[in-house]
Amino acid sequence: NERSVGWGPLVVGDIRDRDALKRAMETHRPTAVIHFAALAYVGESVREPAEYYSTNVTGTIAVLDAARACSVANIIFSSSCATYGVPEALPVRETSSQNPISPYGRSKLMGEQIIGDYASAYGMKFAILRYFNACGADPDGELGEWHSPETHLVPRVLMAASGIIDAIEVFGTDYDTSDGTCVRDYIHVTDLARAHLKALMHLEGGGQSLAVNLGTGRGVSIKEIVKAVGRMTSRPVPAVFRSRRPGDPAELYADPGAAREQLGFVPELSDVDTIVRTAAPFFGLKTRPMKLPPARAATSVAARRVRDSGGDSSRAGQTR
Repeated sequence: NERSVGWGPLVVGDIRDRDALKRAMETHRPTAVIHFAALAYVGESVREPAEYYSTNVTGTIAVLDAARACSVANIIFSSSCATYGVPEALPVRETSSQNPISPYGRSKLMGEQIIGDYASAYGMKFAILRYFNACGADPDGELGEWHSPETHLVPRVLMAASGIIDAIEVFGTDYDTSDGTCVRDYIHVTDLARAHLKALMHLEGGGQSLAVNLGTGRGVSIKEIVKAVGRMTSRPVPAVFRSRRPGDPAELYADPGAAREQLGFVPELSDVDTIVRTAAPFFGLKTRPMKLPPARAATSVAARRVRDSGGDSSRAGQTR
């Protein structure tokens, strides 16, 4: 997605090519590496494990080798809640057992372990960030969903609402949850971006290596997502209900406490309405105007009055 990189130099290459990575680092002299690059479809990883281990594991080793050769000591790694597999207890904590059930999850866990080994042996520091369900889009409307094929829930529900696909498929309606559908922890991509910046500042400010979950601690069901899209867009959302998929846990949500305590990170945009509102325009959908809570509405009115008074707060309450 070259069109998405508009704020700095772009070097196109293969994440497994350590020589190309080394040349890029020698040219740009980074103080840290944020390693996002990976294949990330669970189902595809079952069909094509060789590609996943090659890209996600060999690619991570190449990044680490290039960073080490260029004396880049700080590594921020995009990991996943898939490293936990089916959780033994909820919420999922960083101390929970990591027993991934897919090659994708195993490749991410291997990446975490390799990074830990490099850090111990070569004096590197790391921040491992385990995403839960990333979703939403840039609130400014510049960057949004751009996957092919699209498999993520929120965009597929929006695709069903816009008529791009005939219906959203819902796998399983008999789970032990409030409405029978799977419950997941959805976190807005802008919140994820903020978490990476906080991790970068933590490491470069002398902080120690860490591994934290990035989630909200709130579970939302598939039916709740479908209803939210229908309510926000005033569109029907056709749905087809199918049997469960093997390996899908009924519920999966994070304990976000460690990220809050160690990084000062608290999600700000990860409520369902904001997620839908920011993602909908990328599928040609308009959403209902946002109704601010009373406190935020009062703040908004006060700010508008100050602006209209030419920035003079002493005149903001006067009738004009």
